Amino acid sequence: MSKIIVTYADICFEQAARNISDLIGLPLEYITSNKQSVSPEADYYLSFTDQGLVFMPLANNHGAIRCDFVSGIHRHRRNHGGGNGQMIAKAIGVSGKFFPKVLDLTAGLGSDGFVLASLGCSLNLLERNPIVFQLLKDGLDRAVIAAAEDIELAQIMSRMSLSHTNSLDYLKKLSEHEYPDVIYIDPMFPPRKKSAQVKKEMQALHQIVGADDDSAQILEHALDKAVYRIVVKRPAHSDYLGMQKPSYSLEGKSTRYDIFAKQKLPK
Repeated sequence: MSKIIVTYADICFEQAARNISDLIGLPLEYITSNKQSVSPEADYYLSFTDQGLVFMPLANNHGAIRCDFVSGIHRHRRNHGGGNGQMIAKAIGVSGKFFPKVLDLTAGLGSDGFVLASLGCSLNLLERNPIVFQLLKDGLDRAVIAAAEDIELAQIMSRMSLSHTNSLDYLKKLSEHEYPDVIYIDPMFPPRKKSAQVKKEMQALHQIVGADDDSAQILEHALDKAVYRIVVKRPAHSDYLGMQKPSYSLEGKSTRYDIFAKQKLPK
């Protein structure tokens, strides 16, 4: 099992680092210069920096993993992403008149959720892994701060909420009047092989998160908890999740969306 420690290099981050260290139950270290100061027994460290919370390996085998919804790829996709013509938008059922309330049972680092919120959907994001949750929460918090000077971003952030919870437990407690329009499931599976197509950052997340071995069970519970549809994101050419055949699928070069339709979407 990988050893992870929480670090901070500036005294102003000490309390935040200590809070997460206590919450997750990870060792805490104060580093004065660079990551070579970190305990050599550590495999990864979760570090508070001026750029936000980052997840890094002690060895230089990949870059920092950090949620950033303000710049980079998320900003580019928000401005040039193709709108409702994107495959994920079609799978969820976004249209010019219908912006569904989506329950994302496997939020991860929030990329798909942010895209859907950018298109006008309301997102309830669930993430159970404590480290991934903290990375996502940090990214959302920083985006809310940046949104003070960006009206469009402020509108997007107002449509996103995050909970640290187990999806199965959440579904079991969901009452009928709380059913979302759409349930979205994007389970994490271990890569079948290490290749150039599997980013090293994703390999690192697989190390700490592992496979979502209960994803088929999650789908089983989700099938009766959405008003209009359940959408499962899968690698192209992979088996159906839990061998459950969907109503239909949308398939791209590397990704497939399996749609379990409950009733027609509003026009």
